[in-house]
Parts: sequence; structure tokens; C-alpha cells
Amino acid sequence: MTALLNMDVLLDELEQGLRSQLREREIEAPVLIGIRTGGVWIADLLHKRLGLAEPLGELDISFYRDDFSRIGLNPKVKPSHLPFETEGRHIILVDDVIMSGRTIRAAMNEIFDYGRPASIILATLIDLGSRELPIQPDVVAQSLSLTATQRVKLQGPDPLRVEMRETQS
Repeated sequence: MTALLNMDVLLDELEQGLRSQLREREIEAPVLIGIRTGGVWIADLLHKRLGLAEPLGELDISFYRDDFSRIGLNPKVKPSHLPFETEGRHIILVDDVIMSGRTIRAAMNEIFDYGRPASIILATLIDLGSRELPIQPDVVAQSLSLTATQRVKLQGPDPLRVEMRETQS
């Protein structure tokens, strides 16, 4: 069984949440960074919706993962691309799903290797809430509680969709 979440509604929630965060923090010129792969797809759509002047940044956190020595190199590793300075900048970091917080920790470590940002706003499409690290998103489109046999998968980029699937136990 596969259920689809409404992508337009999820993107509207993220956009509204980000606009609110930017107003509250009085941030006028943020840069947007997506975490490969799904975070880049979402960040690309948000970049257009927010009308940001700076180009979109992309992170591949493969070398920053804390399980790199155990699981090895992802065969699809691509270089990260940050076409702007991060030093002193306000960054919106986008990922598709947050669960343990480990991917976000790796992404922040990589960002800090480029320079020290003024702030980072974390936006995620789906929060699965099973944290192993004390990292919380600032903006979430949808929080979900899954059973042991349910999985969430972002498919895309064209069309971009979120699928919830039941797996065999």
C-alpha cells in the first residue's frame, strides 16, 4: 500500500514557515543550501518561491557522515557546490526528512568548513521525530509517526512526490 502526501500543501507550509522565520529574525538576504539528493530538489523549489538573488547551494555530506568508515563511500558522491561565501551569512539549510539528526550534524560540519555563518535556519519537509542528536528543525511541513513497517520516500525530481509505504515485517 502506498499513500501520497500533497506536495503543494507541504511546500506551501515550508514557504510560509520560512517567510515567518525570516521576518522574526529580520533576515533580508539569506542563502539557501539543499542536502543531496531530496533536500536539493526541495531547496530548488523553495529558492524559486522565495525569489532569492543568490544561487542555490548544494551539499553532499558523504565524507562528513559519522558512519563513513563503517558503510563506505556512496557510489554517487558528487562534490558540494556553494557558489557564495558562508562566512557571516544567514543560511537556510533544507533536507527532505529529519529523523536521527545525524545528516544535519554532518551538513553543519561541512558548512562550517567553508566559513562561520551568522545563523542557520533548518527547514525540513518531514519530521519523523526519532532523534539520536539534539537537533530540531525550525520549520517543518509535516510531522509523522511511523510504525516499524512504514517507510517514507521522496521521489523526483519531476514530478516531486512523497510516498508512504508499508513494508514486509
